[in-house]
Amino acid sequence: EVQLVESGGGLVQPGGSLRLSCAASGFTFSSYAMSWVRQAPGKGLEWVSAIYNDGGRTRYTDSVKGRFTISRDNAQNTLALQMNSLKPEDTALYYCAKYDGTTWKYGMDYWGKGTLVTVSS
Repeated sequence: EVQLVESGGGLVQPGGSLRLSCAASGFTFSSYAMSWVRQAPGKGLEWVSAIYNDGGRTRYTDSVKGRFTISRDNAQNTLALQMNSLKPEDTALYYCAKYDGTTWKYGMDYWGKGTLVTVSS
């Protein structure tokens, strides 16, 4: 059974940092691209970042470029999102998602339950 469990969310002041983690199990983690997707209160889903199965390529939505860094540890089956210079508009439920292939040209087929990030003074 595929499981994706996010952690690391919380309340942080504007300008602060958080590191989100996603523990993956039930599949060969190193064979699949992974993604972070968020949903702000009262809004729709927004794709944030993605990484190839081998970590060789990454991409980001424009609003987080230069502030967020996605990474993965295939030996530990974990995905991470380092978030710096956080803004109130980054407040959202952050989901870890698995692609159905090695790159982001595939669709996402499994999602975690999310971890809440609140950026507020």
